[in-house]
Amino acid sequence: MTVHNLYIFDRNGTCLHYGEWNRKKQAGISKDEEFKLMYGMSFSIRSFVSKMSPLDMKDGFMTFQTSRYKLHYYETPTGLKIIMNTDLGVPNSRDILHQIYSTLYVEYIVKNPLCALGDTLQSELFNSRLDSFVRALPFFSARAA
Repeated sequence: MTVHNLYIFDRNGTCLHYGEWNRKKQAGISKDEEFKLMYGMSFSIRSFVSKMSPLDMKDGFMTFQTSRYKLHYYETPTGLKIIMNTDLGVPNSRDILHQIYSTLYVEYIVKNPLCALGDTLQSELFNSRLDSFVRALPFFSARAA
């Protein structure tokens, strides 16, 4: 099992952070276009799920799966969206995405007076802690994918 990549978007669709670990195939488009497509797809799926659900969904859209990868989605009350792509064997990672938000983003970005909210995340400490966190996940494998 493995983690391919992770996106952090603000409420307006701006990609604040992108991390990549075991991604074998590139999209063949610019990163800006990829970010727009990923945000647009997650926005559309979230909207579709909320409109079509026969029940009132407290948690909303959490995962999306294709024949090749699984997309895990977490949205904070402030509209920050964290999206992680993994292989199919990874279970629902909502708690892990919440942990990235609460223990890394809040601690190293929100509480850091040098980081302006809404700007791309330039904190080396955040980047290194996020990388260490992802590499320590029980389903992370550098040889997989």
